[in-house]
Amino acid sequence: MQMFSTDPSSVRHGEVTGGEAILTLSSLGFTDTCTMRKGSCCMFTSGVVGAVLLIVGIGLFVSGLFQTLIHNKLKREITLTEGSKVFTSWMNPPPPVYIQFFFFNVTNPEEFLKGEAKPRLTEMGPYTFRQYRPKHNVTFLDNGTKVSAYTVKSFVFLPEKSVGDPKVDMVTTVNIPAVAVINRLKGVGFWVASGISMYMGSIGTTLFMTHTVEEMLWGFKDPLLTRLKTIRPDTDEYFGLMLNKNGSDDGEFVYHTGQQNYLDFGRIFTWKGEKMLSLWKTNQSNMINGSDGSAFHPFLSKEERLNVFTPDLCRSIHMRFEKEVEVKGIPAYRFTPPRAVLASGKNNPENEGFCLTPKKCLDDGVLDVSVCRKGAPVVVSFPHFHLGAEKYAEAIDGISPVHDRHQTFLDLNPTMGMPVRAMKRAQINIHLERVSGFPLTRNLNGTIFPILFLNESVVIDDASAARIQKLLLIVTLVSHFPLVIMALGVILLLVCIILVIRFYQNKPSAKKDTSYAPVSAKADDQDEKNGTYIGLTPVDKS
Repeated sequence: MQMFSTDPSSVRHGEVTGGEAILTLSSLGFTDTCTMRKGSCCMFTSGVVGAVLLIVGIGLFVSGLFQTLIHNKLKREITLTEGSKVFTSWMNPPPPVYIQFFFFNVTNPEEFLKGEAKPRLTEMGPYTFRQYRPKHNVTFLDNGTKVSAYTVKSFVFLPEKSVGDPKVDMVTTVNIPAVAVINRLKGVGFWVASGISMYMGSIGTTLFMTHTVEEMLWGFKDPLLTRLKTIRPDTDEYFGLMLNKNGSDDGEFVYHTGQQNYLDFGRIFTWKGEKMLSLWKTNQSNMINGSDGSAFHPFLSKEERLNVFTPDLCRSIHMRFEKEVEVKGIPAYRFTPPRAVLASGKNNPENEGFCLTPKKCLDDGVLDVSVCRKGAPVVVSFPHFHLGAEKYAEAIDGISPVHDRHQTFLDLNPTMGMPVRAMKRAQINIHLERVSGFPLTRNLNGTIFPILFLNESVVIDDASAARIQKLLLIVTLVSHFPLVIMALGVILLLVCIILVIRFYQNKPSAKKDTSYAPVSAKADDQDEKNGTYIGLTPVDKS
C-alpha cells in the first residue's frame, strides 16, 4: 500500500529535489489566506468602530449633552451654600484689596477766590491702604435661598506702597465743612446769611483749609462745627472724608444664594431692609439692581448688562463688555461703565430721576449726591472727569483724563462669573456756587472742584488662580469630549481605508503564486495531455 506525503526536510518552496517537484503549504497559499482573513477582520472592526464613534461623537456634539452636564454641575456648585468653596471665599475674600487715595493740592487758592485765575491743582498720591472686608452675622433665610450679611471694612496703611507719610504731608483743599454750612443756609435771607458770614470770618473760617493727609482722611476737630454743636447738639464736630469708616459697615445686605436660579447668584434682595431707595425722583433711579460687585452668576455673555449697586454713590450703575483679557492665565471679559452711566438726563432718559433740581441739572459725567451726604454739595465723577463733559476738566488746571489710568472696570471669568481683577475708581468733588449773603463766594461760578480720587483694586491671588485654572481645564475637557470621540472615529476610519488599499494591493493571484515542477519526461507527456499536475513523493509502507 502506498501513501503520499510531503517531506518538508527534503524540499524548499519552488525547488526540485531528486527530479520531483515538492510544493509547501505556503506555495499552496494557506498562509496568505490566513493573513488575508486577519486583515479583513481588522478592516471590518476598525471601520465599524470608527463609524460608530464618529456618529456618536457627532450626536453628542450636536446635542451638547456633555456641555449641558458640566454646566448644570457648575450651576449647582456656584451657590452661596454653607460648606462650599465659593461660600468660603465670599465670606472672607482671599485676594488682598488695596485702596489708594490721590489728593488734589490747590496751589493758588487766593487767586481763584478773587476770580483772577482758574484753580491750579497738583496730584498727591498714592497713599495706599490694605482693606480687609470679611462678612459678619451671616444668616441663611427662606430655606437657604437667601443669605444676609454685614461687610465690615478695616484699613491698614502700607508705607511701602505710598509716596509719603500721611501724618506729615500737608494738603490744601476746599473747606468742606464751611461750604456745607453755607450750602445749608441757602434761602435764609440776605441779612441772616450776612450775620453768619461775619461770625465765620471772626473765627478765621475761609473757603480753603490746610491739613495733613491723615486728618483729611480720618478726621479732625473743626472749629466751625464745634461752634455749631453748641447750637445743635446733634452736630458732629469732627470732619474727615473717611471719618468713622475704619471698622464700619454699609448696613445689612440680603443676597440671593442662587439655589433657585443660577442667574440670581449674588444678586441683592434688600439693603438695610429695603428693596428700593427713596432718595431720587423716579422708581427707576431708586432701584437696587444687581450685585455688590463681588459676585456674579456663571456663564456670562458679552451682550449682558451687568448691574452693580454702590452705597458710596447711593445708586446702581451698569457695565458693558469692552474686550477680552487674560489675568494670570485665566481668560476674562472686561466690563466697564459706559458713558451713559453718568450722562445727564437730557442725553440718557434713564438718569432723569437723579436730578432733584431740574433747573440746575449737571452735565455729563458727574452726579450730585448731596441728598445722601447730609446736604453737603458733594459731586461724584470718575477720576479727572473721565467720560465727563469737557467743560469740567477745562475749568481746572492740572486735570487731564486718561482712559487707562482713570477707567473703572471688572475683569470676570465668563465661565465662573468670578472677578479676577477689578479697579473701582471714583472722584469726590465739591460744587462751589455763589450764595447770597456770603462775600467769600461772590467770585464763584459753579465750579465742580476736585478734592481727591480713590482707586480700589484687587487681583486674584496665585492659589485661587491655580484652582480656577484646574477647574476650567476640567470643564473644557468634559465639554469637548464629543470632539475627542469624533477624532478617534476619524482615525479608525482612516486606518480602515489604509487597510483596504493595502489589501487590494497585496491580493494574491493563482497564476503568480502557484509553484510546480515536472517530475519526469512522462510527467511532461502527461502534462501535455492532462495539463499541469503536482507530483508527490510516494512512501512505501511495508
